[in-house]
Amino acid sequence: AANENAEARYNRSYEYDGLGDAYARFLLEEILPAVAKDYNLSTNPNDRAICGASSGAICAFNVAWERPDEFRRVYSTIGTYVGLRGGDAFPTLVRKYEPKPIRVFLQDGENDLNIYAGDWWNANQGMLSALKFSGYEVEHAWGEGGHDGKQSAAITPDAFRFLWKNYPERIVAGHPPNRRTDVLIKGEGWELVTEDYKFTEGPAVNAEGELFFTDIPNGRIHKLEADGSVSVFAENSPGVNGLMFGPDGKLYACQNDTKKIVRYTEDGKEETVCEGQPSNDLVVLADGSGYFTDPNNSKVWRWSPSGEISLADEGVKKPNGVIMSPDQTLLNVADTDGRFTYSYQIQSGGKLAYKQRHGHLHVPDDTYSSGADGMTVDTLGRVYITTRVGLQITDQLGRVHLILTKPGPGWLSNCVFGGPYLDTLYVTCGTQLFKRKLNAKGIRPMDGPVKPPKPGL
Repeated sequence: AANENAEARYNRSYEYDGLGDAYARFLLEEILPAVAKDYNLSTNPNDRAICGASSGAICAFNVAWERPDEFRRVYSTIGTYVGLRGGDAFPTLVRKYEPKPIRVFLQDGENDLNIYAGDWWNANQGMLSALKFSGYEVEHAWGEGGHDGKQSAAITPDAFRFLWKNYPERIVAGHPPNRRTDVLIKGEGWELVTEDYKFTEGPAVNAEGELFFTDIPNGRIHKLEADGSVSVFAENSPGVNGLMFGPDGKLYACQNDTKKIVRYTEDGKEETVCEGQPSNDLVVLADGSGYFTDPNNSKVWRWSPSGEISLADEGVKKPNGVIMSPDQTLLNVADTDGRFTYSYQIQSGGKLAYKQRHGHLHVPDDTYSSGADGMTVDTLGRVYITTRVGLQITDQLGRVHLILTKPGPGWLSNCVFGGPYLDTLYVTCGTQLFKRKLNAKGIRPMDGPVKPPKPGL
């Protein structure tokens, strides 16, 4: 406290009731290293369990949720999965994220707290329902008690038997039995393709499904060869960022440092499409026109088939990724600094109309910025958006159905479907490039419009 007439700041709720990785980092970076000086601690996540009651329960679950690479067994009693500091979001997040390798035991009583922040009894049942929906290994013990430790003390041996059953068998992520957006393939996770670049961006595929991507600081465009090796397709391309192949078979690129949109022939020869404005990402239409974003100036630009530039929209705080709907009638623009993507109708002559906030994205607990960056679409009209919390997949109505975990620690910058059947999702992440096979098929705007099915409710 500042003086004898003052109270100290109470940090219990701040430290325990919220979301994010702060408490996990506190354990991993401060507490465990200090304890490890005197004790031989395992670093195997399969050997670690974490438990807690009330605020400690949501904190324990949150530690494993944020760092399943460090903790995989959770004992939660009278858990505070309510709206004290955003914990009421957990049942929804559990349903939307791809399953993580965590085993959970929940305990609560029907006379637990029911106050301004929510109903503990109903919240814990919501957690159980969400965990079952997403295919987690979960068990529970419900009782008639209140917000106390009486029942948990009695059933702890049973809880521990469940959490440690079949040890030392490794806990693995479950597979959800029934999702509306069913793009996950059992056993198919992220696979590292190549690494050790300065910053990867702009993945694009040609008519054969071959992948190209940029390394922005080095001003290079790379090509992923059929044998898995990587070659330099073009260099000396200052600030090269977003890429996409056009209907002429050429590779279009945002060359931000020269304020040009350029395109490359098959042998890597550079041609100027238009110039005069900074650019970050682009989309090329079937008629050879296109749109590109200028995040620093909050603008979206269009170029005509003849290379003339016109302002298409302004006002989105930081427009970044840009992609069309499969039928090429709607333009989607990501806002890195906000929590929404924006949708526009593409009218004759390329004018954008009927702008609206469309994709409602999840954001981290410590910021209102989604970090929405690159985007791609599949044949069903779903939009795949790289964000701070992972790769979010929205339906045609802009609702997030599924969130794929980030494959690495770097900035998740962009994504595209590639491969011979366009069913392999490639993502650029920090200094690396990853891929993952999905039960979905992408589209290439250069191939022309594709009518998606009518969306469900």
